[in-house]
Amino acid sequence: MMDSTAVDAVIERAVWHGLALQQDSVEIIDSGLDFRVAMADDAAGDRWVLRIPRRADVVAGLDAEAAVLELVRGHLTAEVPRWEIREPELLGYRALPGRPGLSVLEGEPQWHMDPESLSYARSLGRLLAELHAVPRAEVEAAGVEICEPDEVRRRWRQDVETVAEEFTVDGSLLRRWRTWLDEDALWPQRSVMTHGELYPAHTLMGESGEITGVLDWTTARVDDPGRDFMHQFALAGQDVFAETVAAYEAAGGAVWPRLAEHCHELWAAGPVGYAKFALQSGDDHHRSAAAALLDPDGD
Repeated sequence: MMDSTAVDAVIERAVWHGLALQQDSVEIIDSGLDFRVAMADDAAGDRWVLRIPRRADVVAGLDAEAAVLELVRGHLTAEVPRWEIREPELLGYRALPGRPGLSVLEGEPQWHMDPESLSYARSLGRLLAELHAVPRAEVEAAGVEICEPDEVRRRWRQDVETVAEEFTVDGSLLRRWRTWLDEDALWPQRSVMTHGELYPAHTLMGESGEITGVLDWTTARVDDPGRDFMHQFALAGQDVFAETVAAYEAAGGAVWPRLAEHCHELWAAGPVGYAKFALQSGDDHHRSAAAALLDPDGD
């Protein structure tokens, strides 16, 4: 059942910024870690996306996300949000064309596409080739964060050790992460402009399965290109992942021989990122959930 208090709060925030919403059109999406999201129609019938930051540190990152959006807008064939309301308590933009491939309802994934769709796989490969080709000079001029290959590994190593100090971590997991970090051949020798969380919940699709829009650029920066392939590797089969890589290469992207293995290890290291988030947020619920992922057997 829709939380009427949450709906009223969203409508009130929108009114503060001159946006009149149709009350019965408001849909609350409460699954994001950084933002509470609402979808709603205005008085003219236009669909809006409203993002409400959950914490002060999220607000502090809005300038960086805005810079990324302006940077990538001219390089992608897919659309990205164009913020029309930008305040500490509310972000708002008109909904982009297309439908999400995945949503989360009460903690459960709801697929709106076949995760093994070849149309989506090839469209993703072409999109990644466009994104990863954004010129470094433009990135630097925009002030977007740049993390070179050595720094990428150094940060991962530091995060693994921080998590190992703060939580009980299953020994086999810890050995796996350290082995991955020590294996030079698994790691790319270049950094590129990345989205960081590119999976069907953050992509919008047209009727034929092509990607029409990309959402939520909060984690975007110059970094390991594997982070943009990781979700496709984990959610689609090997043959479908190969189609994404082939489309990427055909569009000018460059890969290294052990990309798939690297993506496998990135996915396995997901609990590290979540544990870091739990520490940053100070939320006991997230800390407990992270602890369960890090030591599944409770040893």
